[in-house]
Amino acid sequence: MIVITAPTGQIGHQTLARLLDSGRPIRVIARDPARLAPQVRARVEIVQGSHGDGDVVTEAFAGADSVLWLVPPNPQADDIEDYYLDLTRPACDAIKSQGVERVIGVSSLGRAYGKPAGLLSPAFAVDELFESTGVNYRSLAMPFFMENLLGQVEAIKSQGTFFLANSADRPLATVATRDIAAVAAGLLLDDSWSGHGSVPVISPDTLSPNGMAEVLSEVLERPVRFQQISSEAYRTTMLRYGMSDAFAQGLVDMAAAQNDGIYDAEQRTLRTAGPTSFRRWCEDVLRPALTA
Repeated sequence: MIVITAPTGQIGHQTLARLLDSGRPIRVIARDPARLAPQVRARVEIVQGSHGDGDVVTEAFAGADSVLWLVPPNPQADDIEDYYLDLTRPACDAIKSQGVERVIGVSSLGRAYGKPAGLLSPAFAVDELFESTGVNYRSLAMPFFMENLLGQVEAIKSQGTFFLANSADRPLATVATRDIAAVAAGLLLDDSWSGHGSVPVISPDTLSPNGMAEVLSEVLERPVRFQQISSEAYRTTMLRYGMSDAFAQGLVDMAAAQNDGIYDAEQRTLRTAGPTSFRRWCEDVLRPALTA
């Protein structure tokens, strides 16, 4: 039995789609099962509720061999690390009580950084929490999600500009969520691995934001430029979108860590497994979103 948490999220639903024809029994934890497509609901077992609820995860993990653990972002959280760990602790208890053998968690590249890293630090804390249970654990080490740019479709359309707090000329490792889902599905179907480890998933090209703007201009066949914004302006914008002070500051601190090279060492030394280039993602995902 394979258990998928957050099955309607960006990574969860793509992982689930890859598993449906595997012949393996699949169980999902869904707060709102109606958000699952009817054809999916017909082919999986559903445990309704939050995967931060101890009773829910205990029920869902009964008889499970492998679990995909995803922590959905909570932009209103007042303490980001508390949110991540409070959501995960019941799962760790259920893993032990139900005898789950393997857990795959979606985390971040840069765990060896050793300094505060905003929203990335709680992900590393979750890795440590799972490892402390003794379960076989693989941390999917992610850099910057290409899908983050989908939140700037209107700015690209109307202004020909996208905005980040990242340095304009500093290479920024990226990944497409479909590549994360492919690696996650492969690990969930593989019963041979054990112990703890990190699996980085990085696109084959690492471009600076200015380099991304060049690719966007070519793919969209119109000028697109990148504009770096200050940390304070970034934070103010996130607060205007309704995020908590803690979440907005976490985004600012994450960008600062990216500018400081949090991804650099692991990106150079660890094997990568992400076939989708930024150009291909722009062609397949961003361009259709802009023309929809």
